[in-house]
Amino acid sequence: MEIEDLINWRDKMYVYLLQHSHLIDESDDIFDTKIIGIYSSEEYALKVIERYKNIIGFNKYSEDFYIDKYKIDENHWCDGFVDT
Repeated sequence: MEIEDLINWRDKMYVYLLQHSHLIDESDDIFDTKIIGIYSSEEYALKVIERYKNIIGFNKYSEDFYIDKYKIDENHWCDGFVDT
């Protein structure tokens, strides 16, 4: 495989981060967030959600799953941060 082929393949590669996040303290805007997993396709992540909707705790907040698509080998936080 040529280096150009590897670069082109990488540019098309994405992963899908599945999280579950629900509000636990509305007055302080505090969320309970869990990373469920990172998957090779959105379809696979959706199948995992269907399984987790039957698990105690997750079934109470079955609409609080989120899938985020990320391109590999790319920075997703490019700025600094401030301590609060």
